[in-house]
Amino acid sequence: MRTNLPGVRSERRASVNQPLRLWGGRFTADPDPALTRLSRSEASDFGLVPYDLAGSRAHIRELGRAGLLGDAEIATIQKEIDAVEKLHAAGLIEPWPEDEDVQTFLERVLTQRLGPLGGKVRAGRSRNDQAANDLKLYLRHHARGLMKNLLSLQDAIVAQAREHVATPAPGVTHLQAAQPITFGHHLMAHAQAFARDAERLIDWDRRNAVSPLGAAALAGSAIALNPELVAEELGYDGSFENSVDAVGSRDHVAEFLFVTAMHAVNLSRLAEEIVIWCTQPYRWISLHDSFATGSSIMPQKKNPDIAELTRGRSARLIGGLMTMLAALKSLPLSYNRDLAEDKNACCDAVDGLALVLPAMAGLIATMTVDVATMRDAASRGFTLATEVADFLARRGVAFSEAHEITGALVRLCEETSCQLHEIDDAGLASIDPRLTPDIREHLTLEAALDARMAKGGTSPARVAEQIDRLTQRLAVQRDWAGGYRGPQP
Repeated sequence: MRTNLPGVRSERRASVNQPLRLWGGRFTADPDPALTRLSRSEASDFGLVPYDLAGSRAHIRELGRAGLLGDAEIATIQKEIDAVEKLHAAGLIEPWPEDEDVQTFLERVLTQRLGPLGGKVRAGRSRNDQAANDLKLYLRHHARGLMKNLLSLQDAIVAQAREHVATPAPGVTHLQAAQPITFGHHLMAHAQAFARDAERLIDWDRRNAVSPLGAAALAGSAIALNPELVAEELGYDGSFENSVDAVGSRDHVAEFLFVTAMHAVNLSRLAEEIVIWCTQPYRWISLHDSFATGSSIMPQKKNPDIAELTRGRSARLIGGLMTMLAALKSLPLSYNRDLAEDKNACCDAVDGLALVLPAMAGLIATMTVDVATMRDAASRGFTLATEVADFLARRGVAFSEAHEITGALVRLCEETSCQLHEIDDAGLASIDPRLTPDIREHLTLEAALDARMAKGGTSPARVAEQIDRLTQRLAVQRDWAGGYRGPQP
């Protein structure tokens, strides 16, 4: 956008109203339009403006330490950087079509506003270390936002699990009724996966809180000689060990994309179960009207669209990870333009989860559980059969034999259309005399649940302890999310 906008200083001279290129002195011809279109960064790159400006603030102080800028010049540039950030946030400064990337855009704007002083900011750095730094700052900042949304989802799951610590539900394998568990225990299985997602994010940040600024194009800078100070100012834990690695690596991007893709997969698994639980054959839960949709033709419909959209979005996040891995697999060191693929994949992952997580958290927090229907389902399909085998094993019967006896008892129940606890004494004895009447005290949902009393089991007491332990882990995650020292536009 070239027209003067409210609050935007007029160009100091006509020459700076022309498109800016950060290269080209040795070229005798302008870039072909086809090259320009291909070379121009996509929209995600221009979303990194605040992070590039944060890097520039730190860099101009480094130029001051190097003697290239005086205090008054630093103050003038700092004031203009602050103004540009505010104007850009308000939509009053926008990239031109000719701006190749975010670095070109911002240098053009600063040069328009500062004249030759704006051009001094480029000294001692390269687009290579700038681009690496911009994305790192973006990811480290947005990792905290992702964590906060993850915490909201985990909080919603934990709240529902507390309500249903002792609610019997069918535990399934192969989507077949297996053994009774509590619904709280099942929900906490999802919470454990999300807690690991959160901890992967913390671990990712610990490993990658390293500044690339000062690496310049690839060999390091002969001007910016204090990368450790710049790193500290930007909230990093340290600066790069190897300048080639600093600009040529993107394993931190691939790792971030793995963390988000794994999180999307875990979300998709939960979403799939929500869809199943809502179906008429199940009817275990009902969704709040504010987190469900309807049909344009069938008035009775209430659809779990949030869960379905979450399943679909997971495919994109998996695709982003594959894109980055494929882009990296054959790249020689150090920097190559192939690495420009990093920003689209990262921004799509961050934006996608920013949409999905609050919706899923709200869906979980507001859903209603049909305890009676779930309890009835928990005892169907002979889910208490393992109690019979365990009963025999505790009385000295080899489990292989106990398994066969229990199978025969199940077969009798199927033939007589009854449940295990409904077989009379004669029926039990006809299968095996060791199936004594006192077995019936073990053939209740509560007895089966209470029997699983080891740590990690589905006994209500153990589930309550599991919730307490997870709550302590969530406190660590909250501290991490709130303790970031880097730029937070």
